[in-house]
Amino acid sequence: MAAAVRIGVAGALGRMGRAVIAAAGANPASEVVAVFDLPERAGESVDGHRLSDADTVLAASEVVIDFTTVRASASLAARAAELGHPALIIGATGGEAEDEATIVRAAGRIAIVRARSFSLGINVLLGLVAEAAARLGPGAWDIEIFEAHHRREVDAPSGTALMLGETAAAARGVNLAEVAERGRDGITGARATGAIGFSVMRGGGLFGEHSVSFISEDETLSLAHVAHDRSLFARGALAAALWVVGKPPGLYDMQDVLGFRHG
Repeated sequence: MAAAVRIGVAGALGRMGRAVIAAAGANPASEVVAVFDLPERAGESVDGHRLSDADTVLAASEVVIDFTTVRASASLAARAAELGHPALIIGATGGEAEDEATIVRAAGRIAIVRARSFSLGINVLLGLVAEAAARLGPGAWDIEIFEAHHRREVDAPSGTALMLGETAAAARGVNLAEVAERGRDGITGARATGAIGFSVMRGGGLFGEHSVSFISEDETLSLAHVAHDRSLFARGALAAALWVVGKPPGLYDMQDVLGFRHG
């Protein structure tokens, strides 16, 4: 039986940090060996683990899972690159250009998996959407993306819905901004060939639903995902951590982890 992968957790006091600790602790293929958060919290205990400092966690771990901020992730990546280890799983997105560049440079020395979503289901959906969009051309097949979230969601369409649209557009060799239809009202005229439409529902406690439909004159193919619990992101990050061990330096994403990207 292979030894358990040694997992370090950044931001261990946060909601995602605790979820990662729970997921890794429940999987016999992984072991949480060190955790850290803000330097001033070192020595405190979280879910049975004593908080340490970043360097101690980097030294003890084969992979560190980090769902903090892009600024903190960039600093951690730079330090790991100096040391030449460990691999990193980074869940933060939307940082400053300087921080993004730091992460890219670090990937020249260590393996990093970074994704806008670590949901295994969503990432499989992305792979399937790419395959379908490449095979079902815009001349005969329209694409419609639907998403639903709780009443507190502040953006529309959701980031995941846009990611699905970007994936479909890229598979057809076009830019989403040029073909997206994000709102219809009044006399809109006939649908444009190749358009990718979005529709949105907001209400109550809906957690997250996404579907992509490919619609022709005589049939419809629908691909859908429904999220039930935020712990799914921790389990996806753990799957990425188990996959990345032993991989050469580089910047990977969940499409690599799930085998959708070839060559």
